[in-house]
Amino acid sequence: MNSKESCRTELRTAINQLSDRGLYSASRWAAEQLAGIEQDPAKFTPANTRFQRGSSSIRRRFRTNEITSTPVAGVSYVSTPVMEEDDAVDGDSYLLAKSYFDCREYRRAAHVLRDQTGKKSVFLRCYALHLAGEKRKEEEMIELEGPLGKSDAVNCELVSLERELSTLRKNAAIDPFGLYLYGLVLKEKGSENLARTVLVESVNSYPWNWNAWSELQSLCTTIDTLNSLNLNNHWMKDFFLASAYQELRMHNESLAKYEYLLGTFGFSNYIQAQIAKARYSLREFEQVEAIFEELLRNDPYRVEDMDMYSNVLYAKECFSALSYLAHRVFMTDKYRPESCCIIGNYYSLKGQHEKSVMYFRRALKLNKNYLSAWTLMGHEFVEMKNIPAAVDAYRRAVDINSCDYRAWYGLGQTYEMMGMPFYALHYFRKSVFLQPNDSRLWIAMAQCYETEQLRMLEEAIKCYRRAANCNDREAIALHQLAKLHYELGRPEEAAFYYKKDMERMEAEEREGPNMVEALLYLATYYKAQKRFEEAEAYCTRLLDYTGPEKETAKSLLRGMRTAQSNIPSMDVEHFPPEFLITTWML
Repeated sequence: MNSKESCRTELRTAINQLSDRGLYSASRWAAEQLAGIEQDPAKFTPANTRFQRGSSSIRRRFRTNEITSTPVAGVSYVSTPVMEEDDAVDGDSYLLAKSYFDCREYRRAAHVLRDQTGKKSVFLRCYALHLAGEKRKEEEMIELEGPLGKSDAVNCELVSLERELSTLRKNAAIDPFGLYLYGLVLKEKGSENLARTVLVESVNSYPWNWNAWSELQSLCTTIDTLNSLNLNNHWMKDFFLASAYQELRMHNESLAKYEYLLGTFGFSNYIQAQIAKARYSLREFEQVEAIFEELLRNDPYRVEDMDMYSNVLYAKECFSALSYLAHRVFMTDKYRPESCCIIGNYYSLKGQHEKSVMYFRRALKLNKNYLSAWTLMGHEFVEMKNIPAAVDAYRRAVDINSCDYRAWYGLGQTYEMMGMPFYALHYFRKSVFLQPNDSRLWIAMAQCYETEQLRMLEEAIKCYRRAANCNDREAIALHQLAKLHYELGRPEEAAFYYKKDMERMEAEEREGPNMVEALLYLATYYKAQKRFEEAEAYCTRLLDYTGPEKETAKSLLRGMRTAQSNIPSMDVEHFPPEFLITTWML
């Protein structure tokens, strides 16, 4: 059996097993990857383009002595047998409990299975109790603090679940799904080390449960922790590592993993969306836009991840495209957090910040832990000059995810607006630590060093250099480097950066005050160095402008001709470059 057929067989079996245990998000993820496997042209017929619910391939069960071998792209790994089901033990009680579970009557489902001892029934009973506890916790949070407020409410089922699942694990009477739930409970109780161990046991025993991989990933906050995991070499491990690398900001490594997986899952929308996320973090907006356009062509009713697409359109100020996207998601599902954020971005681009905040608040009512909504709402409060509200929004964001560089950057901006540069500098440093390749963060930190309270110009120069090396799209760093060196009395370094800035503006076909300033400085600098030909070239270019710089250029040219003819003159050539630059700027 080739690798694609093996993956297809495994996923079909896993989809049935996951949905039968109420793990619908993991089942959906597996189904998306199944649909992403390229069809064999020799076997492609309209009848087998989709799997049938009652087909033998879905109902097929592997026994523990049957080994599956599913190498991806020719790479072998330690194969994992699929567990044996225990339907005969569970009987009709399981069907009744599962019906209650699907109707979100979790405590009724748990009650029906109270005397059942099969591993499948034990998992569903414990999982139903966990979800019932989560439901009650959400209700208490709303009752005590409101939908957006903080609360000390906890899941009251965690203690009993931990006790029971711990005993089952010690007695080897627990299946991989029970281990997943045990790891989830341990994580929520703060026992992260044991939770990692238990989740590794779960994914090694049953690697197709993406929920378990996701919980394990959330516990891997450093690369050392990730590398310490003892994971079997299954193709699901590649999905996990790609996602973990992305969370650890190792975007190039993540891209390499996803592009490797495309060899088997060539039509996976999930992989394409993850590639778009990685390229978004690398600020490759053109490629991100192309990927999302293709995703929408393939899946026109997709809402997931579309808020990131709206961020790209917002950054590029593509008003019509953002308007179309907002209308599209509104008609598809307007009560999704992603939809609310997209509409919020649309109103923000229109300058209607109050209405934008209203939609971000709506997103948070739907999901109070939706990180993007807190951060974007903070940005809107900054635009509205509501600094206390902005600080609160950004702090909520970093409480949810302390690795969100945008929230730290926003906090830096707010404290800078309040005239507190030391606090601002602290938050800017956190943001550049998390996203060291973003030139905007280095520029913000440099500008903070330049403030009157700090005046740490050497540190500002270091930050601008880092920004220039990080593909400064706004073209700020080179110009500021030239001005700072000029201010510190370093004419050679100033001329070097003015020249680099001018070359960049020429390459981008940009004109403006920065070009005039660069030409004027270079003309006066080379004249002072007696390099008259180069100075004349810059003066000649200045003659094309109509402002005071034209008259300055004429004076410089007259002075150079006088100097070359050795005739004493009190013309402009006796004035240093600094005087001419200052005079022109005034």
